[in-house]
Amino acid sequence: MPDAFAPIVHRFEGSLFPVNAYLVEGRNGVVCIDATLGVTDGHALRARADALGKPLVGVIVTHAHPDHYGAISALLDGLDVPVLATRGVADAIVRDDPIKETILRPMFGAEWPQRRTFPNRTVADGDVIQLGGATFRVVDLGPGESPHDSLWLLETDGRTIAAFAGDLAYGHMHGYLADGFYDGWLRNIVRARALLGSDTTLYIGHGEPGPAGALLDWQERYVNTFIDAVRSIPSVGESGTASDSAATERVTQAMQRYLPGEDLLFLMQLSVPPMRQLLAGESRERPQQ
Repeated sequence: MPDAFAPIVHRFEGSLFPVNAYLVEGRNGVVCIDATLGVTDGHALRARADALGKPLVGVIVTHAHPDHYGAISALLDGLDVPVLATRGVADAIVRDDPIKETILRPMFGAEWPQRRTFPNRTVADGDVIQLGGATFRVVDLGPGESPHDSLWLLETDGRTIAAFAGDLAYGHMHGYLADGFYDGWLRNIVRARALLGSDTTLYIGHGEPGPAGALLDWQERYVNTFIDAVRSIPSVGESGTASDSAATERVTQAMQRYLPGEDLLFLMQLSVPPMRQLLAGESRERPQQ
């Protein structure tokens, strides 16, 4: 018999940094997917969850970047609920959090929480998780936009009605490629495209949710445009070598032709120097023809 209650998805956008969290209202509980970055937004997200009149029964973390897990402590103040992630996501968060502390404390001060809450329950690819009357299927993607990513499918009556993608796609905002797993990111897009209908709503970490097909196609072109732009700049030691600042300016011009505007532009610009080094290393390792 069909489920009489279809889960309801509520979007929350942080004020400290333009990142989304989602509250999935099930029949008898609320699940939070990602939690934004800072303390104030974490408390505001908790207030939004409490206003739904159902208990907060769990948190899901889609990937390893701090703007998606930083506010969990504030969100869960006084609560003892599972914080779920794949093993790869959980391990990457714990491994990299000390480095994030040195970067984010000077930027955000007390808004970056002194105590961060990490995933305490790990799940595996293909697991089906039931929380609060909502059913999720886990897709472990591995390295991509971050050191480890995952996709969470919201299912009703055995069919996928929505997908929570973290930063697999951005909503027409500039993206972060500094972790260097661009090839994994492109493979993950292909995998997600095969799993999802083109009209399935994709709930993403930055920007407006939308149809999976259009968002994934746009993101694939964005990543390829960025890689082509960086590759067009001579590597260190080659004739006409550009400084990092000059290279960043040239890549910025190319990317703003693809995506005019400055939403999260700094993330893309931060990605240019490390990607130059990565691609130069790939070129040196490529066998001579």
